[in-house]
Amino acid sequence: MKQLFLLSVFSLFCGNAKAQNGYWQQHVDYKMDVNMDVKTYQYKGKQELVYTNNSPDTLKKVFFHLYNNAFQPGSEMDIRLQTIVDPDKRMVKTSKSGGVEKTESRISLLKPNQMGYLNVTNFMQDGVSATTTAVGTVLEVELVKPLAPKSKTKFTLDFDGQVPEQIRRSGRNSSEGVALSMTQWYPKMAEYDFEGWHADPYIGREFHGVWGNFDIKITIDKKYVLGGTGYLQNKNEIGHGYEDAGVEVKIPRKVKTLTWHFNAPMVHDFSWAADKDYVHDIYKGPNNVELHFFYKDKAKLRENWKKMQPKTAELMDFYNKNVGSYPYKQYSVIQGGDGGMEYAMCTLITGERSYGSLVGVTAHEMAHSWFQHVLATNESKHGWMDEGFTSYISDLAMAKVLPNKDEKNPFESAYSNYFYMVQTGKEQPQSTHADRFEENMVYGISSYSKGEIFLTQLGYIIGQANLQKTLHKFYNDFKFKHPTPNDIKRTAEKVSGMNLDWYLVDWTQTTNTIDYAIKEVRDAGGKTEVVLQRIGRMPMPLDIVVTYVDGSKETFYAPLQMMRGIKENPYPGVKRTFLKGWDWAYPSLKFTIDKGMGQISKIEIDPENLMADVKKDNNVYPAPIPDNSKILKN
Repeated sequence: MKQLFLLSVFSLFCGNAKAQNGYWQQHVDYKMDVNMDVKTYQYKGKQELVYTNNSPDTLKKVFFHLYNNAFQPGSEMDIRLQTIVDPDKRMVKTSKSGGVEKTESRISLLKPNQMGYLNVTNFMQDGVSATTTAVGTVLEVELVKPLAPKSKTKFTLDFDGQVPEQIRRSGRNSSEGVALSMTQWYPKMAEYDFEGWHADPYIGREFHGVWGNFDIKITIDKKYVLGGTGYLQNKNEIGHGYEDAGVEVKIPRKVKTLTWHFNAPMVHDFSWAADKDYVHDIYKGPNNVELHFFYKDKAKLRENWKKMQPKTAELMDFYNKNVGSYPYKQYSVIQGGDGGMEYAMCTLITGERSYGSLVGVTAHEMAHSWFQHVLATNESKHGWMDEGFTSYISDLAMAKVLPNKDEKNPFESAYSNYFYMVQTGKEQPQSTHADRFEENMVYGISSYSKGEIFLTQLGYIIGQANLQKTLHKFYNDFKFKHPTPNDIKRTAEKVSGMNLDWYLVDWTQTTNTIDYAIKEVRDAGGKTEVVLQRIGRMPMPLDIVVTYVDGSKETFYAPLQMMRGIKENPYPGVKRTFLKGWDWAYPSLKFTIDKGMGQISKIEIDPENLMADVKKDNNVYPAPIPDNSKILKN
C-alpha cells in the first residue's frame, strides 16, 4: 500500500514538473547508504545517482556541491566573515584585550578535529572511472561520455565527511546541546537549467537544487532519535515514537546501531537531525498530514513545544487555503541548527524560545515549504522572491493564528526596515547576487522586507482580490518548476489584465524610490484645485482619499498610463473619480474637487500606507503638525 502511495505521488509530481513556457527540469534519483560515528562525528557513505538530462544540451561536465568544506580555515566563507563589515554574530567570536575589542571568525579558529570536510572518491559514470577535481565547496566532474539530451546516466561514488562544530545552520553540538544538525551534508548535484550551471561556492547564503527522489539509509547509535526529510520506511524496526499504534518495538541489547530507511519523493534536498534526548511527538494536521516534533527532553521546553503543535496545524491550514495544498504527507519541526532554516519536508529551529517566538519562527520556516521547497526559486539570484514572499504569507498567518492586539498592520516592520535601509544610502538592487551584497544588513532587508513589500504593493496596484488570485495561480502553475521573477510578473499580468513590467524592473532591478507629494491645494472659484507632484524616480498609481468636514469621503484614482488597466475600487461604497492616466515623464498632475476648500477636512495619498513612499509627510493636506517631542534638544 505504501509503495502504491509513493508511486502515485511520484507520478503526480513528475506530471507537475513538465516544462512550462519552454522550461524543462533536470531530474535526480539518489540512493545513499551512510554510517555515522557519534563519537568522532565522522561518517562514510556510498551514493548512487541516476541523472536525467531533460535539457536540449549535451553535457560534458557536471558539478556537485561539497558544502561541509566551507567550515575550514581559509575557506571563502571564512574570509568573507573576516572582511565583511557586519559579520553574522553567530559566526564570530568577540573578545576584549586591553580595552580593545577583537572579532574573529569562528571558522578560522577550528582545529582539524572540529572543522568540516566532505571528500569524494571512486567516482564512476556508468561503471567507468571519471576525473574529478574538488575546488573549495564545488566538485568538478569531467564526464567519461558526454550526456546527450533526453538521456540518463548513473554516477556512483564513495564519500566521507566530518560534521563541523556548529557554526552556521549545520553542525554538531549546537548551543542548545543538539548533537547533530545534518543539513547540506552530502555530495549534492548542482542545478543546470535554461541559464546554465548554478555551481555557486558556499559562502553562507541560500541554496538551489535539482528535483528528484531520495532513498536514504542512515546507520547510527541505537540511542539516537532521527527526524528530517522523507517518510520512514521501517518504523516498526526503529521505534522511538514512529511505530504503528499497538506495536511495541524492542531493540535487543546486543544491537548497537539501527539503520533508518527514508524515502522522499520529488524534493530538492535531504536533511536530518539526531539526538539521544529528543522527545518525539506526532500531531495530526490538515489533509491527514502528520506533523512531527522533535525537541530536547527538558521541562522548560515541553510546555511551549506542546502548546505550539495545534498552532502548527493552523498555520498549515492557512497556507493551504491562501497559497495552495501542501503536497506531502509529513512535515517535521526539529530543534537544531542555529536559528531557523527551512529544508525539504522539515525545518530546524532553535527551541529555547518564548511561546510567541516559537510559533513565529515555525510560521516563517514552514511557509518556505511553499515558496522554496515547492516553488523553489533560485535563492542566490532572487532571494527576495523566496524570503520576501515567505515573510508576506507568514506575517499574514501570524496575524490570524496568534494576533497581536497592538499591531494594526502585520507588514509595518517590513516597511520600517525598508525605509531605514533607504536612509542609510547603502541599498543595492534586489537583482544583486546574494553573495555580492556589501553588507548583511542590506541583503537581509532587501530580501526579507523589500521582498515582502513587493507583494503588498502588488496588491495595492492590482487590487487585493487579484493578488490572492495571483498567489494561487503562481503556485499551481509553477510548483516544481523553479520560477523566475518574470513568472510572478506574468502571472499577475494574466490575472489583472495590466502591464506590470515597469513595476518589476523599478522595484527589483534599481534602487529608485517612491515619493509623491501634494504640492499645492488652492481655491478655484467654489471648487478646489489640487496639484500632485512625483518627486521619486519610481512611478506608481495613486489612490487619493478626500475627507470632507461632514465626515463623508470621496476617492480619486490616478492609474499609470503604462499599466494599461485599472484596479477595482478598494473603498467599496465610496464614490471614486477616475483621473486621467499619469504618464511617468510628467512631473505633476492637476485635478479638481467639486467642493470648496472650506468643505475639505483632509486630502491624503494612500491612507492605507501600502505604497512604500519614502516621505509620508508630503502625502497629506493639511500638512501634519511636527511632533516636537522627537526633536532632540541641545
